[in-house]
Amino acid sequence: SAGNYTTPGTASLLTGMYPWTHRAINQAGLIKRVHETRNLFRLFGPAQQRVAFSQNLWAEVFLNQFEGDVDLHLPPDSFSDAALLVGENLENDSNAAFRAFDDSLLSIENTPSSLILGMAEKIRFARRLAHAQGKDYPRGLPGLVDYPLYFRLEKVFDGVMTQCQNLSPPYLAYFHLWSPHEPYRPHSKFANAFDDDFRFVPKPAHPLGDRTPQDSLGRLQRRYDQYIANVDYEFGRLLDHLQETGILDRSYVIVTSDHGQMIERGVHGHVTPLLYEPVIHIPLLISAPGRASRQDIYSPSVNIDLLPTLLQLAGIDIPDWCAGQVLQPFSARQDQQRSIFSMDAKTNSAFGPLKRATVVLRKGAFKLIAYHGYQGFEEAYELYDIENDPEELQDLSAAEPAEFGRMKEELLDALADANRPYERN
Repeated sequence: SAGNYTTPGTASLLTGMYPWTHRAINQAGLIKRVHETRNLFRLFGPAQQRVAFSQNLWAEVFLNQFEGDVDLHLPPDSFSDAALLVGENLENDSNAAFRAFDDSLLSIENTPSSLILGMAEKIRFARRLAHAQGKDYPRGLPGLVDYPLYFRLEKVFDGVMTQCQNLSPPYLAYFHLWSPHEPYRPHSKFANAFDDDFRFVPKPAHPLGDRTPQDSLGRLQRRYDQYIANVDYEFGRLLDHLQETGILDRSYVIVTSDHGQMIERGVHGHVTPLLYEPVIHIPLLISAPGRASRQDIYSPSVNIDLLPTLLQLAGIDIPDWCAGQVLQPFSARQDQQRSIFSMDAKTNSAFGPLKRATVVLRKGAFKLIAYHGYQGFEEAYELYDIENDPEELQDLSAAEPAEFGRMKEELLDALADANRPYERN
């Protein structure tokens, strides 16, 4: 992924641009206005039926930005059991309503909030949620972190099945599900899975990480695995439905994510300046019509590549502003030394040069991580050989001076190019 959490990762997927271009880099940030029309739905055009749904409110803000380019935009609570979204009655100002809710009523990621109004909101919603709870989810219904939206996984996937069955070809359907995001609350069938004596291999704590206690991380990982198993079961039901209805035989089905998790690196959550592989190395699975056998692809890729790939499959011209490349095997182009970037700049202004950010350059087997502007890490670097050290435990920045120098120069040049439009003369 080009980013390590929802905002930059999703914006890159839907625009084919890196975060330093689309500028959706802050929590609940928006795509730069000049780039709003440069999105997947606009490019597919009205000749296709365009359907979009996101349970994730930080991704929903982009669908609101693209409202004019989507034929059917399902609200986030479409398949929920209990929800209280302040924007549901403010259709013309849904992003402003969400921002007020996000910034003022609830405390999220150490942000301040209204003590009285925030508490009143939680009490009011708790009464509604009590009616929806059931014994089938022993830890409570799955839901959004700190947001009043709760659901049953089976109901969400049933809703997606219904929407897929109602599609009229040609179509583009985008479903952004919250699961398996925290809180990890699986169905009772999976609530006791993986209860064993598994322990993490200790890894050095990074000064910019959370330093969550190891015992807490072990419990968190088990719950994460349980929830993933539950989601995997529901996704299997979805695939069976697509196959039984013939949809799978005539559609490209793509499964991916906007980011990962980094529990094994001592980080609870993913809103972090760290960019190790577990948080940016995301899954990408593609089912193609008529494809009967599996093919594994190992060429370098990043989620900005999905937009040009989908355009090519649909027979639509790829615009020159797109930074991505068509994925193999849909392209004969093979460049194992291609440079790809990921970044985090959530505490940097979206309207200025990136001075406080973490930027990754991946090139061949090597990965360079650059930290800029953090206390104690005003300018620091780590270099890893991902092929021989996939756990990123041996920093080679001193042992490989030539490779380090080349990659550092390329990264700084790319960052300078991205910053140039925002530098004051």
